[in-house]
Amino acid sequence: MLQTNSIETLRETIVVWRTAGLRIGFVPTMGNLHAGHLRLIEVAREHCDRVVASIFVNPLQFGPNEDYARYPRTQAADCAALAGANTDLVFMPMSQPCIRIHWSR
Repeated sequence: MLQTNSIETLRETIVVWRTAGLRIGFVPTMGNLHAGHLRLIEVAREHCDRVVASIFVNPLQFGPNEDYARYPRTQAADCAALAGANTDLVFMPMSQPCIRIHWSR
């Protein structure tokens, strides 16, 4: 299983797979995986040639009184579970490059 935090690596890998005519499934997560997440990987695997999962604790999903800093981060266990579920690639981006807010009025 390929593990990356690079958007460039993610894009390059997907281009190779698409060029080969492969169907790609994507399962976004915030990590701290459980059986429900792994079932989503299983279903994606049933329908796709390659499966990508992301682990990203998005600070924008937490309100002012919710504790972003205390959300469980279990990256090693999550990656082991994803590898065991035959995930092809796990994307674990850093916050800053991922978050772009576009306001329109």
